[in-house]
Amino acid sequence: MLGLTSPGTAHARSVTHGTTDRKPDPTNLTELRREAEKASQALADATKALEKRQATLAKADKDLKVKLEQLRTANLELAKVRQPLADLVQSLYQEPSGGDMAPFMNGDDDASLRALSDMTYLVSGRDEILADAGRLYQQEQKLAAEAQELRATKLLVEAQLSVEIDTLRKRSATVVKALSQTLVKLGVRVNRGGRSGAACDPTRIGSAEQYPNGLLPEDVLCPLQQRGRELRADAAIAFVALSEAYRKQFGKPICVTDSYRNLAQQQSIFYRRPGFAAVPGRSNHGLGLAVDLCGGVQVFRSVQFNWLEANGKRFGWIHPAWAYSSPFEPWHWEYDPKLGSLL
Repeated sequence: MLGLTSPGTAHARSVTHGTTDRKPDPTNLTELRREAEKASQALADATKALEKRQATLAKADKDLKVKLEQLRTANLELAKVRQPLADLVQSLYQEPSGGDMAPFMNGDDDASLRALSDMTYLVSGRDEILADAGRLYQQEQKLAAEAQELRATKLLVEAQLSVEIDTLRKRSATVVKALSQTLVKLGVRVNRGGRSGAACDPTRIGSAEQYPNGLLPEDVLCPLQQRGRELRADAAIAFVALSEAYRKQFGKPICVTDSYRNLAQQQSIFYRRPGFAAVPGRSNHGLGLAVDLCGGVQVFRSVQFNWLEANGKRFGWIHPAWAYSSPFEPWHWEYDPKLGSLL
């Protein structure tokens, strides 16, 4: 047989169960983001599994078609070999005098021997043809059964994986929707500026990574609670969570003076404040991963600065090493995607 495994993928099923067995805390942005990313990864894995299975089955189907074509060719060759012998046998039965068999029937010894030899040849040839035909028939039946099993398995596998993918897609959409609703409750106008809610979907940060520094479009930038401020989705979600923790400590959200900067804005500040702004096209502000803060955080070793330094990493936010000295920028904080992915 073709060595096909049983349909379905245990990995996809385990991932599906892993994303549905435990409901995330609807008020915990970090947990919601993590669940959204898990659901998105499970969907990607299941989709890859389906594509891989389809490719495997397509190759097996192609190989089977080659075998069937070889079988058809073999049948044609057998027919060519069979036809002269069949014509000879037919002529013997049709001639009333017995044709070349007449001497044998009339008792002519020499002629009888020749006729007997011809008869032996005919019988031997007939037996070989029948044996070949039998083998070809068995091979044909085997290939036909394999073809039927292949097609049935292909349909079943695709149906099962499609159901799993649909379930994962719905799960991912549900978690992202819950995340967006939580952001709205916390004062984030997800659809601000006419953009879609997908801008705050942490599973779509790959879209933001496709654009050059400072040239991110609005539909990949998620608004913050502070009007006019926005970041890449994962950084924005983490910052809102950090700001809520800050609010519980100080009674108000974090004060923000700057967030994402487009290329023109970065060029402007670079020329206005030489030595205090990165070269245009190289700033983390242009990636939607940095903020400049106020409200006390901008004062080195203030209570606010120290609290943020001690707690920022729990949300993926850090005060980069260079900002402690060269240039000295206590107000500048950055989101570390690698650190955030571990939370």
